Formats: sequence, structure tokens, C-alpha cells
Amino acid sequence: MRIAYTADQIRAAEHQLMARLPEGTLMQRAASGLAAACATMLGKVYGSRVTLLVGSGDNGGDALYAGALLARRGARVEAVLAGSRTHEAGLEAFLLAGGREAGAEAIERADLIVDGLVGIGVSGALREPYWGLARAANAAAAPTVAVDVPSGVDASSGRVEGAAVEAALTVTMGARKTGLLVDPGAALAGEVELVDIGLGPYLPDPDVVGLTGADVAALLPRPAAESDKYRRGVVGVVAGSDQYTGAAVLAVGGALLAGAGMVRYAGPGEPVAQVRSRWPEAVITELERPSLDGVGRVQAWVVGPGLGTGDWAREMLAQVLASDVPVLIDADGLTLVARERDLLGRDAPVLVTPHAGELSRLTGAGRDEIEADRLKHARGAAADLGVTVLLKGSTTVVAEPDRPVRVNGTGTAWLATGGTGDVLSGVAGALLAQGLGCYDAGSCAAYLHGLAGRIASSGAPLHAAGVAAAVPAAIRELTGRSASR
Repeated sequence: MRIAYTADQIRAAEHQLMARLPEGTLMQRAASGLAAACATMLGKVYGSRVTLLVGSGDNGGDALYAGALLARRGARVEAVLAGSRTHEAGLEAFLLAGGREAGAEAIERADLIVDGLVGIGVSGALREPYWGLARAANAAAAPTVAVDVPSGVDASSGRVEGAAVEAALTVTMGARKTGLLVDPGAALAGEVELVDIGLGPYLPDPDVVGLTGADVAALLPRPAAESDKYRRGVVGVVAGSDQYTGAAVLAVGGALLAGAGMVRYAGPGEPVAQVRSRWPEAVITELERPSLDGVGRVQAWVVGPGLGTGDWAREMLAQVLASDVPVLIDADGLTLVARERDLLGRDAPVLVTPHAGELSRLTGAGRDEIEADRLKHARGAAADLGVTVLLKGSTTVVAEPDRPVRVNGTGTAWLATGGTGDVLSGVAGALLAQGLGCYDAGSCAAYLHGLAGRIASSGAPLHAAGVAAAVPAAIRELTGRSASR
């Protein structure tokens, strides 16, 4: 499990630890880890050219001390002193080791650039000269190693305003920062290497958590010898319409291929015909009027994909929400809830799976605002609506009141295509029916869906049905890896 913390949480832990150590100890630990990471990236240290971008804060001090260590190993290290002040002891050590001050032109001749411009305590857009140096580093041929977080990335949210450093590697000190797990910051961090400086005993509960494959494998339900189709979970799907038949096919497929013991599908004639043709194992109820009578008992419902937003769809949603089992609401179901939030007044669990536009309709926040600060808006919606929120996007986040937000690191940009969200709904619905709570079901479904997308894509375009077909392979990869340990 990858855990991360806000800047305030990190600083509070650092202050507690520094009170127990000789002055400068933490910076020396950080600099040693940073220098080792830079040496590994360079391969050959002796004779290499390293350019440090040094700001006013402790990140600049880390960079200078690390530069001194590299200079002692024979690297030609130059420092661009960009701040209004410079860490005096770090600069002294750097110059004594043979390092030299230089102008911004040193960026162009570097084999490696070290970004020590701003640290975790700075938020908002970069100002000059930092802004120009960040852009110059991004345009350079040499890779950049960021200290703690790439300059321009908000450590507590991943938010980026204006220019930011695009790092090949981020060496983060003490603990991961939230902004390294959430886009757009995560996309700028490159690989992330954690340097242990002793903060562990002083860290509070994490701000966000990223599940690993082993974590998901441990959570996934698995059939036992005495299992039957009912014990393995029965999920009901109310999706699709005469206009959007494919949504029903994809949601049912996602549920079946994610391991549900049985899928009961209820819908009108046209999607019924499509589901029956594609998934003969589904138990189908063709509806002439909006009613769940006769559909049969389920352990969880999926409602909304392709359902439409008229009176028929609204009545079906209301009947599903009147049940006493967990309900996943997606797509058109979310549009209906946005119009009539009282529909969510139920005691049983609800998992909503919006993209930013749908969450905008639910909450009234602007879509751009949501994209810029996904954690804030997912948390706010979960608290305000009293539900679990799975906010889809380049970083999918799962928020539930009074729990750390979970962020998903799997996936591929190729998943941004029609119908993949319907598959995700089916996968999550199957996990709900098999007994996982909304928090775990949403987190595991996002992970599986992203992994299935990678398997289906292999770096090329994919389609939603291909993602559904790859779900068993994703489960097999996780559970097989877990069983071999």
C-alpha cells in the first residue's frame, strides 16, 4: 500500500523529529539519498555534468549538499542560485567540494538537472525566475530529478497552476506527498523514489492511499469449495434503452467477467435482445413498464448506464433505490439524481461513479474546478451526499466520509473511449454483490479496470468490449501473483 501525506502533515512530523536530532541531520539524510539517486541515474558520475536549480528553501539546501557529494565523486556540478537567499551552510559545503555557481545557460550543457527550486511549503503558480528555469529544464535534453516534488506541483493536492517541472525522477523525503499520487502532479513526477529520513513514528493517519496489486488481490472475493452461484453474488443491472443498447451489454459483461455468480438484467425490448444475444448466461427480464416486480432477489444493483433521463428511467431508478441492498449509480442515473437529490435518501450504501462533468451536475462546482482539485471535490461530494464517490479520470479517486481517499494508479489514456465506464460499473457491481463494501468495491474495480485497459491496449487503441474481455486476465494476473508469494 502506498500512503501519502499533505505538506502540513509532513512538516509537523519533521518538526517533531528535528527536536530530537542534532541540527542539520535531516538535511544530511535527505541529501545522501538524493545524491545516491542522482548517481544511479547518471550511471557514471566521474566527469558528468550536473546542474542544480537552487531556490531559497530547504529543497535548495538538499540540492546543494547532494551536489557537494556528487562533486567529491568527480562530477562537474554547477548551481543556478535562483532564490532571494541561499542556504548558507549548503552553499559553503558545495563550493568547498569544488562546485561552481553558474547562470541559466548551465541547464543546456547538463547531463542531469536537479530541481531544488521550491519545496512542499509553496503553492500557487511559479514566479520568475523559477518559472523560466522550469521551462528551460523541460526543454533541455537532460533528464530532471526533482527534490521532494516537482516545482510547480502542489504537494498536498497535485494541483498545477502554470508552468511546472517535468521530472524523470522525483526523490521524495520521509514520506510520499499526496500530490505525487494525483494528477496532474503525478504525471509530472516520473518515477518516485522514497528516502527514509526517520519520519515514520511521527506521521499521522495518511491523507491518501494507493492500493498495490497485492492489496487488491487480498481484497478480491474468491469462490470456495462450497460456493454456488448465489453465494458468489447476484447483481442486478438496470441499464440501456432503445437508444443506448450497448450500455446494457457492456455493464452486464463487466459484471459477469468480474466474477458475479449471476447477473439479472432488467430492461426494455431492444437492449434485452442485445444482452440475450451477447450474454446468454444472464437472467433477463423484459420490461413493458417500469417495475422490478418479478426480477428476483439480488445482492447489489447497478443502475444508470444508457438508461435515459425520462419518466421511465426515473421510476426505475427510484425503485432500485427503494431496495435494501447496495446500489451503484452511474451515467444517466447520476443526471436524474442531480435533478432530484432526495432520491439518495436511503439507509443502504450507495456508490456513485461520475466523471468530472457528472460530478459538476451533482455538486454545482465547475468542471474545470473539479479537474484541478479532484481530491477536494470528491471528498466534498462524499460528505455532502452521504455516499461513496468514485471520481473517474486520469487519476481515479475513491472518497468516503471519514476515510483516507484512495487513488488508483493503473490505467491508460486509451481508456478514454465510449463505453469503458459502463464496464467499470459492471465490475464494481459484481464486487458489491460478492460482499465488498462501497469503498473496497470501488477501489478494487478501478484497479482491475485500469489493469484490464492496459492488457487490452498494449499501447494501442482499445474498445470497451475489449476491456471487459480482459477483466479475467487482470484478475488472474493479480491472484496468480499473490498465490506465488
